[in-house]
Amino acid sequence: MLQLINSNFPLPNPLPSTQANPTTQTDTAPDAAPPAQQTTYADLIVDYLAQMGIDTVFGVPGGAIEPLLNSLARSERKGGPRLVVARHECGAAFMADGYARETGKMGVVCATTGPGATNLITGVASALADEVPMLVITAQTPLPKFGKRALQESSCTAIDTVGMFRYVTQFNTLVSHHEQLESKLVSAIMAAHRKPNGPVHISIPADVLRSPATINAHIHSDLLIHDFAMADDSAIARLCEKLGKVDNLVMYIGNGVGKASKQIMEFIELTGAAFVTGPMGKTWVDEHHPLYRGVYGFAGHESARQLFQSKEVDLILAVGTELGELGTSGWQNDLLNTKLVHIDSSIEHFTRSPMANLHVFGNIDVIFDRLVKSVREVRKWGRSWETLPNANQTPNINGGFFTLREADKCLSNASPVKPQRLMTHLSHALPDDTRIFVDAGNGWSWATHYLSRSNSQGLYRIAMGYGSMAWSIGAAIGSAIGNRAAPTLCIVGDGSYLMSAQEITVAAQQQLPVVFLVLNDAAMGMVMHGQQLGQQESIGWELNEVNYALMAQAMGVDGIVIDSPEQLDKLDYQALFQKRGPTLLDVRIDRNEIPPMGDRIKGLAINGSATPGG
Repeated sequence: MLQLINSNFPLPNPLPSTQANPTTQTDTAPDAAPPAQQTTYADLIVDYLAQMGIDTVFGVPGGAIEPLLNSLARSERKGGPRLVVARHECGAAFMADGYARETGKMGVVCATTGPGATNLITGVASALADEVPMLVITAQTPLPKFGKRALQESSCTAIDTVGMFRYVTQFNTLVSHHEQLESKLVSAIMAAHRKPNGPVHISIPADVLRSPATINAHIHSDLLIHDFAMADDSAIARLCEKLGKVDNLVMYIGNGVGKASKQIMEFIELTGAAFVTGPMGKTWVDEHHPLYRGVYGFAGHESARQLFQSKEVDLILAVGTELGELGTSGWQNDLLNTKLVHIDSSIEHFTRSPMANLHVFGNIDVIFDRLVKSVREVRKWGRSWETLPNANQTPNINGGFFTLREADKCLSNASPVKPQRLMTHLSHALPDDTRIFVDAGNGWSWATHYLSRSNSQGLYRIAMGYGSMAWSIGAAIGSAIGNRAAPTLCIVGDGSYLMSAQEITVAAQQQLPVVFLVLNDAAMGMVMHGQQLGQQESIGWELNEVNYALMAQAMGVDGIVIDSPEQLDKLDYQALFQKRGPTLLDVRIDRNEIPPMGDRIKGLAINGSATPGG
């Protein structure tokens, strides 16, 4: 793995700003060392990334962004941040997203002017919706060309890309002079790490990037990403009072709990609170825990719904959740009622729980450290809480104590493979530390309901904020680049795969042992079933039959066709994850199996829509 550069990454001595720009590099032999380069403002950007321990920038080359690429080339030769080239800018943004989720560091993506910048927008919007920190760097044509209709001009007088990014970022700016660059870069980095996290964008003209730098990076990186410990003491005190007055409490855990999951689980075990998660929150819990009642919301479990509908529930603690549509079964009052206490690190999330009887704001780990301390204290004096009874006393086929629909199909040996059987297989066969990326589509439904894991470290990854198809392909690659030793699995439907299949060549080029599992049913399954369940016209969902294993082999990637459960069970995932390159599993699944998303369709029909996409 590429060695991270430390905070005193050396730069050549800066030159006076009056010195001429570097001359164009002359042709040299492929292995010859390039001529000495002046330190530029592009080098300043790379230096800041190096100080933050970021070792990879994702992007696609282009003329105007070339000064930054030159800096990355020089950086890589010194062991510093390097460039990984995606096949499409949106794929590069997804890679930066996956890198951030795996490493905990800000993802960084770059693109050139015009279409290079606009191609990024979907990936950046996805990061905003899922609150992923990301630095987006786009180029502009040189300042003297502004307003002259230069090729791919992206200034405010042409195709205004900065204006476009205003709506998908937390900080967005054009650098119009080299003296602005450092202060705007610092502001952007700080904004990306502000709660809630998200993407930030700086657009830099090519001549500014290549300008000789007059300064070195001088602001310490720790100050840019400092996580301030905050908590509303009065709200915590009021919550403790409420806990002292109730007998039965339940918990709803969202994706935003992050590093607080251990404190939350200690609180659950001290109070005996039964708990559920949202579809994304399941990544932070042991799904085999006896107090876990499953997923509430999209493709969720009946046992989770029954828990909230119990008349014995006195208090509901919803933690780290934005309370979006998919996590609340379309904003049902099973969860959103006056029993609710909403605990979150983002004040903006409270706008979706105005009916709650209490909002508790602050760092979730700080809040639960204090709650655990209080609960331990009162337990010394004999205080206890009741655990609501669970009708499921024995584990289901996948190890959890929650209800599964059509559990008999989890053991089916029919061909083509039942999706329920596939997810059961993965629940048992994957190494415990596998990073699992699930793409938008029917994979959401099948994995949410049937794929169960005991790992509670955030390794199950799904991007439901914006629902971008093909996200998982790039995100899995970015994650594997961030941690080459970690087993990584991408679950993607054939419709999504066809949108971004070329990105697997990046995994091949980087020799990443990512396993890409394609759900091959020759259909856009969520559209097909959504139309059927919503009694709509059947249109636009059918795909042609494709041998994705052969397609992968044409790209230099090992491909395996899986036609039956017997073939599935013979797979050796440990061996696949230890290869020097990716593998594609072309799994032929039964497209007639109806995914567990009927409640979603009913909710959409009531509100005037009928398909799962909106």
